[in-house]
Amino acid sequence: MKRISGLKLLDEREGDGPSAHKGDRVMFHMRLFLNKGDEIPLNETQAKHLPKEMIRVVDGMTFIDRTIVLGQREAIAGVEHTLMGMKVGSYRKVRISPHLAYRDKGIPDLVPPDAVLIVELWLREFV
Repeated sequence: MKRISGLKLLDEREGDGPSAHKGDRVMFHMRLFLNKGDEIPLNETQAKHLPKEMIRVVDGMTFIDRTIVLGQREAIAGVEHTLMGMKVGSYRKVRISPHLAYRDKGIPDLVPPDAVLIVELWLREFV
């Protein structure tokens, strides 16, 4: 993972095959936590409004099949930077500073303003 200010790798497991690069269309899962450890129920909240084919439940946890094109700003900057270089089946856990996440706006009722996030990401596939 390329080192940038505001992004710290906490854990990593490497997958197989080619690495993800800018311009690649990828499908991934993620879980969000506040820096103090409280999970942000983003997946559960979004699952109420998404088609069932986008939702997976694994070991009682709800995941959304998220698909983005890397480099197109379709996810927060910290997530895009973390996905770069990952391989299918990879896992990364990172700490993301507010300037690479939701900044001073947050997400009402989910992410407070200026929140430092812990994000777990799994790269599922290239699409």
